[in-house]
Amino acid sequence: MNTFTVKDILRMEVALALGCTEPIAVALGAAAAASLLPARDLNSIEIWVDPNIYKNGLAVTIPGSDGMSGLDTAAALGAYGGNPGKGLEVLEALDVQAVGKARNLLAHGLVTVHLREQTGLYIRCRITAGADTAESLITDSHNNIVSLQLNGSEITDSPLVAKSGSPTGGQKLAELEEWLRGLTLDDIFELVSDLDADDLAFLEEGVRHNLALAEHGLKYGNGLGIGKAIDRLLKQKLLVNDMATSARRLTSAAADARMGGVKLPAMSSAGSGNHGLTAILPIWASKDFIDCDQETVLRAIGLSHIITAYVKAHTGRLSAVCGCSVAAGAGATAGITYLVGGDVHHMAGAIKNIMEDLAGVICDGAKAGCALKLNTAAGAAVQAALFSLQGVNVKDTDGIIGASTEKTIRNMGELSQDGMIETDKTILRIMLDKQLTKKKG
Repeated sequence: MNTFTVKDILRMEVALALGCTEPIAVALGAAAAASLLPARDLNSIEIWVDPNIYKNGLAVTIPGSDGMSGLDTAAALGAYGGNPGKGLEVLEALDVQAVGKARNLLAHGLVTVHLREQTGLYIRCRITAGADTAESLITDSHNNIVSLQLNGSEITDSPLVAKSGSPTGGQKLAELEEWLRGLTLDDIFELVSDLDADDLAFLEEGVRHNLALAEHGLKYGNGLGIGKAIDRLLKQKLLVNDMATSARRLTSAAADARMGGVKLPAMSSAGSGNHGLTAILPIWASKDFIDCDQETVLRAIGLSHIITAYVKAHTGRLSAVCGCSVAAGAGATAGITYLVGGDVHHMAGAIKNIMEDLAGVICDGAKAGCALKLNTAAGAAVQAALFSLQGVNVKDTDGIIGASTEKTIRNMGELSQDGMIETDKTILRIMLDKQLTKKKG
C-alpha cells in the first residue's frame, strides 16, 4: 500500500473553490467541453449527474449569476463564461454577457439535466454547436476530468484531463482514502508535527479566504443572515459572546455568504467548501479565548483538515449524512481540543461526543439553510471538545459509538454508506416532487 505525507493530504484534499462544489463541478465539465468547440454559438447542452450531485445542485445560488441556481444554469454559465483551466474556480471571470447568453439558452429550454440511478460522483456533459459535438466526463472527485471528446474522438493531449497518477486524479484519491482508513488517531496526531513552514503558510491562506466570506456575511447578511442575526442578538444581550457563540457566528456568516452566491472563493476540505468553513473557522474563532500562538492555531487547523479527510474516507464523498456535522465537525472539535492543550485521549473523546450529538443530521442538498447546520456544527465542535477536557465522554455502549474513535468512525461510515441508502433516495424524491410542483404551479 502507498504511504502518503501530510503534504499529500493538503494537496489532494484542500483547495480553493468558488461557489458550491456540486454545481461548480457541472460548470467545470461544461466549460471543458465547450473549450473544444470551434464556435460558442451553442445549440444545446445535456448533462447526466449522479443523485448526490443532483441533490446538492438544485437550490444553491451560483456566484456571479445574478441570483440564479440549478445544475442547468451551472452548465450554461460554464459553457459561456467558464475557464476550465481554473478548476473549481471555473466561474471566476464570469461576466454579464455570459450570464445573458446562459439566460437565453435556458429560456429556450435548450439545457437538459438527466438523473442517473447509480451512485458515485458522476458528471457527463454533451454540448452541440452547429455540426460539432463535445463531451466531458468527471468522476470520483469534483475536478477530476477523466475524458474529453470532440465529434466522438477522444482528446488525449488536453492538460484538462487528469493523467494517471495525478494528485487530483480519482485513482490517486482512492489510494489516499484507503491509506487514511488504515490510520489510527495516534498516527494522525503524529502527522501534525510534519507540517512545515510552507504548509502553515498554505493553511493561513485558507484562513484568509474563509474569513473574507465570514466578514462579508456579517456585513451584508447574505443568505439566511444567521451570522448577522447572532450579532444583533449579542447587541441585545440575548446571547453572550463565549467560545461557542463566537464559533457559530463566524462559521454561519461565512456559510450565509457562500450559499448566498457571493463571488469569493472558500478554502474547501475533502471536496466541500462548507466542510472547509467548518474545519477552519470554529478553531480560528476559539483562539481568542485561549492563550496560544499563531503556529499552534495553524497546526490545529491542519489537524482538522486531516481528521475531516479521514472521516470522509469512511462516509464517502457525498451521502445522506451531513458531512459538515460529522466530518468537518469532527475535524474542528479535534482541532479545538489540540488548541486548548488536550492530548489524543481528549481528542478521541471529543470526536465521540460530536458523533453521538450530530450523527443523525441529514444532508438535504446545498442551499441557504446550510448555514443553520454549520452554525450547529461549529457550536457542537466547541462543546464536544470542552466536555472531553472536563472528562465528559459518551460511553462505548451508546448506540453507534465504538470502543475506539476508529471503530466509531467506521460505524459512522457503515451507517452513511449502507444504512442510509433509502434515506438518501427519499430525500431526493421529496426534492424532486417539490421541483415538479413548482413547474406545474
